[in-house]
Amino acid sequence: MNDRAQQTRREFLAGSARLAAAVGIMHTANECLAAESTSKPTWLIACRDANLQEVGEPDTWAAMKAIDVDGTEVSVMLDGTCPHLFGPKKYSIATPDDVKALHEDLQANGCRIGAFCLHNHFDERPDEEVELVVKAAKAARVLGVPALRLDVVARKIKDVDEFLTFAVGIGRRIVKATEDAPVRFGVENHGAITNRPEFLRKMFDGVGSKRFGLTLDTANFYWFGHPLSKLYSIFEEFAPVACHTHCKSIHYPEAEREKQRLMGWEYEKYFCPVYEGDIDFKRLAAIFAKAGYEGDLCIENESLRRAPKEKRREILEKEVAFLRGLL
Repeated sequence: MNDRAQQTRREFLAGSARLAAAVGIMHTANECLAAESTSKPTWLIACRDANLQEVGEPDTWAAMKAIDVDGTEVSVMLDGTCPHLFGPKKYSIATPDDVKALHEDLQANGCRIGAFCLHNHFDERPDEEVELVVKAAKAARVLGVPALRLDVVARKIKDVDEFLTFAVGIGRRIVKATEDAPVRFGVENHGAITNRPEFLRKMFDGVGSKRFGLTLDTANFYWFGHPLSKLYSIFEEFAPVACHTHCKSIHYPEAEREKQRLMGWEYEKYFCPVYEGDIDFKRLAAIFAKAGYEGDLCIENESLRRAPKEKRREILEKEVAFLRGLL
């Protein structure tokens, strides 16, 4: 073989090696891109229906589009009515015809419901409230609603241990009565009892169902008095059982953030939009992603009533953009 042939063969082998390396690099890069694309969360960005009334549009569906949310949380009363869905029509889930009418308008407007918000009084009227939950679960199946927010608050039962036994019993009853419904139940950390991690822990263990979990209200643990740095360990513990959220925040003076404060201390003075508060939502998003959270990020802005009416739409728009940025 002459020198030129040997050189050509060496060039060919070297070129082949470079090509193989390039293909390998491209393949690895594509795998990384694919992994990145599949690992990004796809949480629904939503807003409570009562907040949507502040946008200044003629109906709920137009308000959702105006501030660019994917879904809304819909309040449902004991009689099945949905009083905060606004516009020329009144909505309800009380009858199959009511559910059908709501379904048609959701489809016509390209809108979704991320959760039903029930305002339960379980220890005062357990049978009626369980009946409502069953009815809402059936409607959720038709409407594609993945979660029901439950209010497990001690209104009549005053002893915490007695209420825990009652709450576990109600939870088991709800799960059993809705066995055929592909919906999850999120007890909101709300008020004097369910903002206690030890109570939530015992309640979820007692019910023992993956369908019975938490509506994680990001500010309520802080409102209850837990120090700011403690919030993230609470979020980490309960993120695996969370199925829905209320996203809101508080901006306490720096000297108060790490104190164990009195429950509800100065909330009306310091509540604020999510982008202005002390809670680190990027950190929360990382906790959710690690836990495999598949629910929504739903704005509940109780501070809107303090803002001028002409500014409320802008505030909600900024909150939506802030939460969408977490994705």
